[in-house]
Amino acid sequence: MALSTDKSSKPYVRYLPFVPNGEVNIPPSKSDVHRAIICAALTRGKCTIAPVALSNDIKATIGVIEDMGCTASIKDNMLTVDGTNIFKTDNVTLDCGESGSALRFFIPVAAAGGINATFVGHGKLPERPIGIFTEALPKAGVKCETDGGLPLKISGRLESGTFEIPGNVSSQFITGLLLALPLVEGDSDIVLTSPIESVGYINMTIHTMSQFGVEIETTDNGWHIKGGQSYIPHDYTTDGDWSQAAFFMVAGALGGKVTVNGVNRNSAQGDRKIAELLARFGAKVTQTDTSVTVEKAELNAIDIDASQIPDLVPVLAVCAAFAKGTTRIYNAERLRIKECDRLTATAKLINDLGGKVTELPDGLVIEGIDTLKGGFCEGFNDHRIVMSAGVCAVRLNGEIESSYALSINKSYPDFYIDYNNIGGKANVLDLR
Repeated sequence: MALSTDKSSKPYVRYLPFVPNGEVNIPPSKSDVHRAIICAALTRGKCTIAPVALSNDIKATIGVIEDMGCTASIKDNMLTVDGTNIFKTDNVTLDCGESGSALRFFIPVAAAGGINATFVGHGKLPERPIGIFTEALPKAGVKCETDGGLPLKISGRLESGTFEIPGNVSSQFITGLLLALPLVEGDSDIVLTSPIESVGYINMTIHTMSQFGVEIETTDNGWHIKGGQSYIPHDYTTDGDWSQAAFFMVAGALGGKVTVNGVNRNSAQGDRKIAELLARFGAKVTQTDTSVTVEKAELNAIDIDASQIPDLVPVLAVCAAFAKGTTRIYNAERLRIKECDRLTATAKLINDLGGKVTELPDGLVIEGIDTLKGGFCEGFNDHRIVMSAGVCAVRLNGEIESSYALSINKSYPDFYIDYNNIGGKANVLDLR
């Protein structure tokens, strides 16, 4: 098979066919940990957060709070954050790695602290949109200097006001403002100019902030934020990650029986919807308050509105590839501005392995088949594409080799370990 000549795409991962069976203790939600770290830093006191897994994105968030004057240490999966000296640095460079969450959360937070900061990033992050902030923040006392992406230099102090924000670009912009605006003098309003998508992530933000003593009022067209609030030190327990659980749940639906432990049935995470969607496909799904078990069954095509669950689209498309009939995934156009164009990458993944996917401007149409063939698939340096490739191996004739094997470190460094523990056969290779 022809492998990529891009040296940065090494090492590769080879997946072999397998029957999934067993239990997975899922890592803490990356989204939840991001928010808890920032809230803890903003208390200007000492807090613990547990459990925490050190993915690259979480390392980036920890690095940013340290560069803003905090201290952080981790022991036995417990992170201790001391925010006593936050905002006591100035003229700092804040490296957000490849994390869109870190970038969009910290821009308004740093502005609320009145520090002069230069934001930088790596991978595709410098190209990802930040225009909502460069338009809105200068109207609120913050000077923004950029050529359209990163680096971005900010100066001045964020002021209260009314912020008109589209709801169909990324909830991360709204989360950043929600985290920052309680710190400024005067009340503020976030007013949506279009219907909101990924509202689950915003609900998660509001829930986490409430645990640290900060309240947000939901209005008919957005949110009202009372100024002059204080974050209160709190020892925080994180949720298990439904986004990561989805890979193992789909594996169970396709070919075996898998139990995922550590997922909160009542979590604020929107991606908990994966349990409902797999049941709609026809899989046998059994839930408790802290676990979910998914067993193989005959799957049938469904229609999926992805507006609130964009991160699930790649692995849902894999499930749909083996569901009888035609599955339609729509309202997913924002996936074109993720770590890669995830609609194109997902379609290419499945089609290169013998599937039948048609790409639309805002989604995918997937014709179900019984099995996929082996072959090479481009990982696009996207953790969710590489992990979705591993799920394909449950219904595979042959083997898969995917580039960018280590992209999983962005969100789930132990993925291959957990994957192999339920019978998977993933081997990381450095092919030269």
